[in-house]
Amino acid sequence: MNKNRQEKLAKAASTYRESLRKNLEHRLEAARAQGNDKLVRQIEAEANYLHMN
Repeated sequence: MNKNRQEKLAKAASTYRESLRKNLEHRLEAARAQGNDKLVRQIEAEANYLHMN
């Protein structure tokens, strides 16, 4: 695989992880605002599973 393709794949992976992190953060804020502790724990577990903590 050439270097340019590797760099593009690395950038895509980085962008994808950042999108996931932002999505989890948004969902967590919404769950906390609703006072939904069960959902907060589920989202925190999901973040932990995805190594986003």
